[in-house]
Amino acid sequence: MSTRTSSATPPEFDTRHFRNALSQFATGVTVITTRLEDGSFLGLTASSFNSVSLDPPLVLWSLAQGASSLPVFSGNSHYVINVLAGNQAALAERFAMRIENRFDGVEFVLSRTGLPILKGAAAWFECHNRSRYPEGDHVIFVGEVEQCEVYPVPALAYHGGKFFSTHAAPG
Repeated sequence: MSTRTSSATPPEFDTRHFRNALSQFATGVTVITTRLEDGSFLGLTASSFNSVSLDPPLVLWSLAQGASSLPVFSGNSHYVINVLAGNQAALAERFAMRIENRFDGVEFVLSRTGLPILKGAAAWFECHNRSRYPEGDHVIFVGEVEQCEVYPVPALAYHGGKFFSTHAAPG
């Protein structure tokens, strides 16, 4: 069953206005990690993370079609989604930068498939790269969660172009 429709009317706003409207939706902040063919690691900051299904356990995130990392994430069998803690804004900024080795000086442990799990993260999800859906200027990745862990600490959030820390969830 297809839900795609081609009858949408052209938008009456520009990209900047659309981005400003989207910035009013507070999101969590993640760093998605995987491994390159040479054994080194790749990681990037993403706020486009969401749950999809409890059974099977599925999550999604999206990546720009033009991202240089798209072929790596598309081709790898696994990735880890690290949900950043409230005190990890510097990590979010670091993994959003165009620098050679984003992992220099970053503390992490390896998942069972050998992928980086960032120390201090509020939660992490090790995912099998289940499916990908090109939509607009992004690709939606759906991951089937094989392992996850949670630590009840304030999480990092993003709203209006700024990072902030949430309050800890009741225990």
